[in-house]
Amino acid sequence: MLWSILSFPLAKPNPHFTLRPMDQPDQLMQYLPVLMLGALAVLFSAGMLIGSVILGQKGKRTPIKDTAYECGMLPIGPGNTRMSVKFYLVAMLFILFDIEVVFLYPWAVVYRDMLKENAALILGSMLSFMGILFVGYIYAVKKNAFDWKS
Repeated sequence: MLWSILSFPLAKPNPHFTLRPMDQPDQLMQYLPVLMLGALAVLFSAGMLIGSVILGQKGKRTPIKDTAYECGMLPIGPGNTRMSVKFYLVAMLFILFDIEVVFLYPWAVVYRDMLKENAALILGSMLSFMGILFVGYIYAVKKNAFDWKS
């Protein structure tokens, strides 16, 4: 009884209904709320910036207040030290082997369904992918690409 009250009948198609093409101004008027929201966002952010300048405290800034805060330690040395190329190489290798999982996951999800149709093709393609990836891994190990210190 309750289910029949809560359920709604499906709408029946009207054979006399025809689609009319929308006029150009009607289509552009649909973007009016988006433009109004964008204008409101720009006005709000500009108002906040101007308000903070007008209402903000004007005071003397001491040099100690303008120094960088480094977890309570005094900043010593240049702020932009050069990083070793090994760091970037290891980061790129991490991205490479991390992307491998992105390709493995969808394959593992649909493996059982696709196994019914063409099992040899599915398994062969994944084994060739893993083989190429393994050759790249062996190459990186032989070149000591994973060694941070050298």
